[in-house]
Amino acid sequence: MDIQKNLIQLGQAFTTKEDAITFCGEQLLAGGYVTADYLPAMLERNQELSVYMGNFIAIPHGTDAAKKEVLKTGITIVQVPRGVNFGDDADPKIATVLFGIAGVGNEHLALIQKISIFCADVDNVVKLADAQTADEIADLLNSVDV
Repeated sequence: MDIQKNLIQLGQAFTTKEDAITFCGEQLLAGGYVTADYLPAMLERNQELSVYMGNFIAIPHGTDAAKKEVLKTGITIVQVPRGVNFGDDADPKIATVLFGIAGVGNEHLALIQKISIFCADVDNVVKLADAQTADEIADLLNSVDV
């Protein structure tokens, strides 16, 4: 599965993690990847277990029960240069790059592996956060061999 450039959003800003998660869901919904019922499941998933992964990235996705709301596999990449807090004031967890995921079966796992390998190096996350074009983001992630 390749990076979907139509799902890359540059220079976004969010007040809350809920706004950020909803935005990811709206991108997937607008692209025809999920039904509207997938969006609340993304918020529910974050309440059950934070979608913040460390190294300034978050991977919003739905609950297992919401898998049936996924129409086709898609991953939106949302750049948040000023960051959005997935923690709280006492324990901030700032994400500057979001990967909103809707996966059919296991189709998305190779791409998640690619994202994980790339983002394990915080310098690479900075490159994604600083990228000026969707092509630049796609090229960075496509440079990873899995």
